[in-house]
Amino acid sequence: MPVQQRAASDSGHRFDANRHWAASLTLGFCAYADGDLSITRMNKSHHYGPLRVQRPFYPEGRDGCCHVYLLHPPGGLVSGDALNVDVTVSAGAHTLLTTPAANKLYRADSNGVAWTQTTHLKVANGATLEWLPQETLAFDGSRGEQTFLIELEENSKCLGWEILGLGRPASDLPFASGHLEQRFHVSQGGRPLWIERQSLDPAHRRFAGKWGQGGATVHATLWAIGLADPAEAVAVLRERLPANERWAVTFRRGVLLLRYLGIERNEVWDLFQQARAILRPRLTGHEATVPRIWLT
Repeated sequence: MPVQQRAASDSGHRFDANRHWAASLTLGFCAYADGDLSITRMNKSHHYGPLRVQRPFYPEGRDGCCHVYLLHPPGGLVSGDALNVDVTVSAGAHTLLTTPAANKLYRADSNGVAWTQTTHLKVANGATLEWLPQETLAFDGSRGEQTFLIELEENSKCLGWEILGLGRPASDLPFASGHLEQRFHVSQGGRPLWIERQSLDPAHRRFAGKWGQGGATVHATLWAIGLADPAEAVAVLRERLPANERWAVTFRRGVLLLRYLGIERNEVWDLFQQARAILRPRLTGHEATVPRIWLT
């Protein structure tokens, strides 16, 4: 179905049960020896429904990180959609996954049917995964659940972020109704490192209260796992990133977390790119190359 037909659900049109999609994508990456080089190749790509990838790119050299762009042609989720992404990065491989555009969460149908989005990332010993999607935009009335499962082996590394914008403030269309739930579960060697559940409901006092969401329309989390000297990385982030009250960085149980709570998507995007420029060399030994798709 064309994108414009699905987008109609945001303007209050009745949801057609025959137009929702279940889509899944399973990717695998392995490191192959080529002389003295170790080259990451995508060795598995299975998809069902409108979810797939372009060919791998190697902007850092053929023995560098394998960049892959996740494509979801509908451009967003409506009631009844179920989106599942499963990624396995095998020992010694280095993969970066991103998206060509923002993901949109449209208004629920008249029955309040929810959508679901599940991301399952598995990173083996000696492997590195960068999960860097562009932002998610939740329109007023959207209802759904995002689940992130990250399973790391003992010596694996992971750098990632999730950015969520609520409503369309520029069009004076706030996120005034609906319900979103985000769940994070990160483990390493079978041990839980970070478990979190966040419920976003405009009808709850927490949404507007200063002790909760505080009226913020954008919130985001960046994580880094596997740093050799996390205390030094935290100190450098606090020194070099723009000083304001909208972000904070901590390190606990092996996970560095940089949190943002504010009203500007561009601000958090710039903040996270600066943070990645600081963290990536410390995590992988390589400078932060910008994915080409971000420049188009």
